[in-house]
Amino acid sequence: MSAPTRIDDDLFDAAQRTAHLQSRSAAQQVNHWARVGRALEAARGVSHRRITDVLAGARHYDDLSDEEQAVVRAEWAERTQATISDLNLAAEFTTEGRSYVELDATGAVVRRGRV
Repeated sequence: MSAPTRIDDDLFDAAQRTAHLQSRSAAQQVNHWARVGRALEAARGVSHRRITDVLAGARHYDDLSDEEQAVVRAEWAERTQATISDLNLAAEFTTEGRSYVELDATGAVVRRGRV
């Protein structure tokens, strides 16, 4: 049985971006994250505070247990994927009137924008 609930727009947007990579719907992704969070909070030897400190840059990654490091790596991967999916340098450079180069389908260098 399921019950309707409200979640923040930014969380749902992140779930939509991540869900397709995991072959899940956004709702399934949110449920997955909730289960992982529940397991994390219940796990022995895993400190949410220590993980949060590393993610905030207030503690060293090497100070964490193997399990805590795994959680941090998963969070870093998610943050990196979200940043990459929002990145569109071609559009940004075009808007700024800057030129750039890229490789075409054959591997040849192509200059875009102002020459």
